[in-house]
Amino acid sequence: SLSLSGKFFYPQPKCLPLLDIASQCPSLPLSIDTFKPEVMRACLDAGADIINDVAGFRSDEAVHAVASSGAGLCIMHMQGEPKTMQQAPRYDDLLSEVCSFLLTQVNRLAQAGVQSNRIMLDPGLGFGKTLNQNYELLAALPALEVNGLPWLIGLSRKSMIGQITGRDAQHRLAGSLAGMLAAVSLGARVLRVHDVAESYDALAVWAAVQQRGKHERT
Repeated sequence: SLSLSGKFFYPQPKCLPLLDIASQCPSLPLSIDTFKPEVMRACLDAGADIINDVAGFRSDEAVHAVASSGAGLCIMHMQGEPKTMQQAPRYDDLLSEVCSFLLTQVNRLAQAGVQSNRIMLDPGLGFGKTLNQNYELLAALPALEVNGLPWLIGLSRKSMIGQITGRDAQHRLAGSLAGMLAAVSLGARVLRVHDVAESYDALAVWAAVQQRGKHERT
């Protein structure tokens, strides 16, 4: 899918012209990242296929904006608000708190009539987490279970890559690919990436190795 950011709403979502262009490729699902209900409505009206609420559909208005749309939904975990989320994030039990929040939001959407087959989950790497918390979440992915829903992982070019490699965002391809393959190995079903061609090639080689390995074991 093609993911666009629609966080701003003055005088209209800035992604709407891009949605219009992208709609010329009907086989390509279009995903919008936003926490603003008015942006959700405008983008759904313009043909968006997926709404990724970076605030996890905390507001009633956001739930109402998407409930009857039929669009795919991504519930993301974020501690705090976008402007403050990285100010000393703290958890008593990281894994339990992330899963508990996501389960609560899944149930909230279900009460609004949203079928589970429309939902995927994002643990929110880089959103209200320290470096160690990001990697703890990723490493624990096989043990994280919320109603059997698929996990979306987005770590491409993020600071959690840069803090390990010492590279700026434009030079984090190798680290991003390594993190992506680790995520897939740990059970991620959906990936958010910047470098599509390189990611596709890396996944193709990874899949070939996995397939040959299965043949060897049978």
